[in-house]
Amino acid sequence: MPTSSSQLTVLLIGASRGLGFAMAEEYLKRGDNVIATGRATSTDKLVQLAARYPQQLTVETVDITQPDQVNALYDRLRERQLDMLFVNAGVKNDDRETIADVSTEEFTRVMVTNALSPMRVIERFQDRVLPTGTLAVMSSGQGSLTNNTNGHYEVYRGSKAALNMFMRSFAARHETDQRTLLLMAPGWVRTDMGGPEARLSIEESIPALLDTIAANQGRGGLHYLDYLGRVVPW
Repeated sequence: MPTSSSQLTVLLIGASRGLGFAMAEEYLKRGDNVIATGRATSTDKLVQLAARYPQQLTVETVDITQPDQVNALYDRLRERQLDMLFVNAGVKNDDRETIADVSTEEFTRVMVTNALSPMRVIERFQDRVLPTGTLAVMSSGQGSLTNNTNGHYEVYRGSKAALNMFMRSFAARHETDQRTLLLMAPGWVRTDMGGPEARLSIEESIPALLDTIAANQGRGGLHYLDYLGRVVPW
């Protein structure tokens, strides 16, 4: 497929299922080039998708909690320039657990996966993203301190609030950088993680989320937005 001047190259970290997979599929439908990653044991759906889009989709494996794997992926993609890096990888703990009863091991797993590891990817791959490009992570409305009025899901909330803070620090350390930094809140979506009671379908969330990302391309600065482009309070 010929490359058009408007065609983007997007690296999606954590695209083997759920929202990440839906993002990959939507970008492909829009004619963009996608490098999509999953853990080594979870890329079957991506491989099937690549058969439908052999000229647009590259499938890579990485566990972002393993720095050696992140470095290896960087080396494999050393020659690629990116219009956007989007880190979607994330996990949650048992919804019923509070800080009072979550184990140290489970707390560490959620924090390392949701907050530390995405920022390590941002730090490692930032020089692959064009000066006009976008660095983005999948945050959550539950990462908002202002909106936490019921105290539920507090370990997951804490991990996303930490991710938001780390992105804020990244932005402060790169205040002269003209690239756009995005913390995206997709809404409560019916996926394996979101559960069957969630308010939104993937079809309601993801195309709108991609439209919001596109609308902020070239804007510069850090922005915490929901899938419809509304500002989420810190």
